[in-house]
Amino acid sequence: MADHAVSDDPAVQAQLDRLSSLSPGADILGLERITRLLVALGNPHRALPPVFHVAGTNGKGSTCAFLRAALEADGKSVHVYTSPHLVRFNERIRINGALVSDALLASSLERVLDAAADIGPSFFEATTAAAFLAFAEHPADACIIEVGLGGRLDATNVIERPAVCGITHLGLDHQAFLGNTEKSIAAEKAGIAKQGVPLVTVKYEPEVAGVIAAKAAEVDARWLAMGNAWDAVVYRERLHYRDEHGRIETPLPRLSGAHQPMNAALAIAMLRHQRVVPVSEAAIKAAPLWAHWPARLQRLEDGPLLRALGAEGRAVWLDGGHNPAAGEVLANFMAQEQVGEGTLTVLIGMLANKDMAGFVAALRPYIGHVHAVPIDGHACHAPADIVAWMRALGVEGHAHDDIGSAARAIGARGDNGPLLITGSLYLAGQILALNEQLPD
Repeated sequence: MADHAVSDDPAVQAQLDRLSSLSPGADILGLERITRLLVALGNPHRALPPVFHVAGTNGKGSTCAFLRAALEADGKSVHVYTSPHLVRFNERIRINGALVSDALLASSLERVLDAAADIGPSFFEATTAAAFLAFAEHPADACIIEVGLGGRLDATNVIERPAVCGITHLGLDHQAFLGNTEKSIAAEKAGIAKQGVPLVTVKYEPEVAGVIAAKAAEVDARWLAMGNAWDAVVYRERLHYRDEHGRIETPLPRLSGAHQPMNAALAIAMLRHQRVVPVSEAAIKAAPLWAHWPARLQRLEDGPLLRALGAEGRAVWLDGGHNPAAGEVLANFMAQEQVGEGTLTVLIGMLANKDMAGFVAALRPYIGHVHAVPIDGHACHAPADIVAWMRALGVEGHAHDDIGSAARAIGARGDNGPLLITGSLYLAGQILALNEQLPD
């Protein structure tokens, strides 16, 4: 599906307009179209720097951020491909650590779309091909690639022999594509496993672990699970990691949330169980404090939107969480921050295909008031429906036509308690743009 991307650069916008008009074979997963497209482009995916391939339901982006931080702390040049973007399409593609330039982005997209005439790739497939084309033509020491959706049939899974594969936490999301159980989702995510390539994962429940083990064995990948091949624990405000190579102690991540140390630990395990790109222990120790990943429990800085909220001196967090597992993470964070029951104001917007009830279930005790908004350009839960659901749970709320009217209403209430803006990464992008706080 298209992401309604826009650009201030005319050359980029011309290609984004072409990209947005692609046939919606888009919502059918598979590797046939991306393979044909890459062949037409000269198979750039076979000329990439060593690849760190990351799948999972929650924590993929943060894990990629920790990988990048460690590699760059060691002086390595790194390409990164993630999705979706928050504000600017350029955020999806980093060339040697910097957002892809408008000139290179426009050129790469144009070449891909010129080659795609009779193939009909999806929006994401064309974007992936453009990233691979740019990466192949710019030397680097490593390449970090985040899976878009699932794993087995995701466009990024054309990578034939990555340096290492990693799978983060699993949960229910994108069930229409991946199935309705964690076992079916695990099978799709584990589809990134490759023969002879380390497959590093967090710890899963036995039923899910069995699926991962079977998929790894099927392709003769070495499965390295937390609690077996490696382990990590937070103790006395430090992250303590160990594996067969020894122990490492690092600072806790600067990224907020009790879940982030384990995302950092997974990144450490991926780095230490691959043999293609050497990384020093000093760089690994530096990574938790270097890593930055916007819209994941991000504390908003002063800006136009915060001023409209009357939020001076107020804790305002932005998080793109949108599934039940993310709701649990947010609830744990509120407990950690000692947010009182019924004291949290929530500004929320959520896509129509997301589980609103599942997302708010764990977070509900902390919520005192809800302001619901639509998500521009996307099919979303109607704000009035969100408010009705929350009222049924005993939470008062108001529906708004846009973020601006919601901000004014929140500011007018004069509440100085904590505020959480959440429900969608698309909403998070709009918030960052309105607050003039662009990811870089």
